[in-house]
Amino acid sequence: MAKGLIGEKLGMAHIFNNEGKMVTVTVLRVGPCVVSQVKTSANDGYDAIQLAFDDVKEKHLTKAELGHFKKAGLTTPKKHIVEFKGFEGATLGSEVKLEDVFALNDTVKVSGTSKGKGTQGVVKRHGFAGGPAGHGSRFQRHPGSIGSNTTPGRVFKGLKMGGRMGSEQSTVRNLKVVKIDSDSSLVFVSGSVPGRERSIITIEKIG
Repeated sequence: MAKGLIGEKLGMAHIFNNEGKMVTVTVLRVGPCVVSQVKTSANDGYDAIQLAFDDVKEKHLTKAELGHFKKAGLTTPKKHIVEFKGFEGATLGSEVKLEDVFALNDTVKVSGTSKGKGTQGVVKRHGFAGGPAGHGSRFQRHPGSIGSNTTPGRVFKGLKMGGRMGSEQSTVRNLKVVKIDSDSSLVFVSGSVPGRERSIITIEKIG
């Protein structure tokens, strides 16, 4: 079976664990997912399983996408598909539920697209301290010098400067599964995960 599932981030909350301590958690709606393709070394050059998540109307998909789902025997097309490696005994068209993969106290990693911040300066984007605000310094939230000497006489690539921030693929590792609600397909993981509310994430078991 797959080591991970597709889901969506619902938000953050506080719950109390068995020791009576308050824990900050992120609530994820995970699965159920359907196996839409099984890749093997013989046919594809590597072993993997492709899972599909979240029902969608046929009018929102291309004919190629609809044909892919019909080949897998799915009566209802799905909106999101993700590949996972490290699986056992997966069959095409079978459903993978939350309780089939995860259990309490599992260590997991969660991947998603971080919140977009737009174009930001160096103070917010990279944590620069800026300069003094008093005595007419006129240097407060600026990056400072970015140039080099006459040789090589250019700005090096990769310098920390202002620019687009966020909206990038991000992964948070070593989160703990604090609570599972199988009836509602909810997973409560310790800490925060990337992305806004209702954004799509993938959660995988570590180890």
